[in-house]
Amino acid sequence: MAASAKVLALVVFMVVAIWMAEVEGVLGNAEHNERSLRGIHTNLRGYQCPGKCQYRCSQTQYKKPCLFFCNKCCNKCLCVPPGFYGNKQICPCYNNWKTKRGGPKCP
Repeated sequence: MAASAKVLALVVFMVVAIWMAEVEGVLGNAEHNERSLRGIHTNLRGYQCPGKCQYRCSQTQYKKPCLFFCNKCCNKCLCVPPGFYGNKQICPCYNNWKTKRGGPKCP
């Protein structure tokens, strides 16, 4: 009798733990989806940088240097601001990385 009570308690504990893990996963995905809908390109993985930079540099006449520096900044900061220009306040690392002369390093 005591053994079956222990088994039942263990099963209930496992069900609650699995349920909590699923709830955490759903909430994490909801936050990620909300950020994606707002167009914020933060917390990127390295393999996502070329695509984000391709879009960011798509309307400039200086594509090659834009892509070079955007990818360099993205790989360091794991963030690319949304849009073609500006919006750098969303990515502090991207915004604050400066050249030796004090100009912006990231496009």
